[in-house]
Amino acid sequence: MFLLYIALFLLVAVLIMTKMKKSAALLFITLFFVIIGSFLSGRIPVAMAMENLKDWFNKENESQMADSDNEEIFIVKIQDKVLIDTPSIPQFPELPRGCEVTSLAMLLQHAGVDVDKMTLAKEVRKNDEPYKQKDGKIYYGHPNDGFVGDMYTYEKRGLGVYHAPIKELAEQYLPGNILDITGSDFSSIKTHLSDDRPVWVITNTTYKKLPSASFQTWQTSSGEIDITYKEHSVLVTGYNEDYVFFNDPYTGQKNTKAPIKDFEAAWVQMGQQAITYLK
Repeated sequence: MFLLYIALFLLVAVLIMTKMKKSAALLFITLFFVIIGSFLSGRIPVAMAMENLKDWFNKENESQMADSDNEEIFIVKIQDKVLIDTPSIPQFPELPRGCEVTSLAMLLQHAGVDVDKMTLAKEVRKNDEPYKQKDGKIYYGHPNDGFVGDMYTYEKRGLGVYHAPIKELAEQYLPGNILDITGSDFSSIKTHLSDDRPVWVITNTTYKKLPSASFQTWQTSSGEIDITYKEHSVLVTGYNEDYVFFNDPYTGQKNTKAPIKDFEAAWVQMGQQAITYLK
């Protein structure tokens, strides 16, 4: 009987691995040997081993996420396509450089928070480091230390703000429920969208990877940083096999689309910055 179970396991493994991604196949093999080892040592019965393997396989396309603050773990199945209905807010004419707080206003309003872009523009942390050039180098503020420059007019110098001050501001409205997923891969964005939660991101105005000539190096009090004046923020609302959908504060349009591979490349180039909320 024991040899029959082993033969059955091996047969199922071969059949499944032909349809699995490499990483999933490796997990399957690892789990297989753990179960067999446990059986041989008498720790678990074969029936339980089969059930554990079945549970794992059923969750192949599910993503497990943990909130580092409260250690809450939840599982969401990544959908093939998603499109979330969210408020669409234009940044113009009041906030020519206010794409980040405008996208945050859309995110918070979707979460049920009554707040507008102008309030967020006033409240977001500012970086007051002055702009100067010396010995061929540019000295200015770091966007993760606060909004750099002037948000309200192009007549004055400015750039924008990155994810750290945005998360800090969002926490004031949803304390303990803001999730900064910066540094995660793009599948994490899909996971949150699959749970009906749009995602605030930093990208660029072309929605595809920029050439190196579009960047310049700044010296800041927090260290050297490469920035681009094409930096932009949008609220991601969905995706399908070919496109990603987002509310664009620059145009005010709802569910604008861009090729998903290009969009992902632009997002990665800008540091994989992303924020959403917990229900």
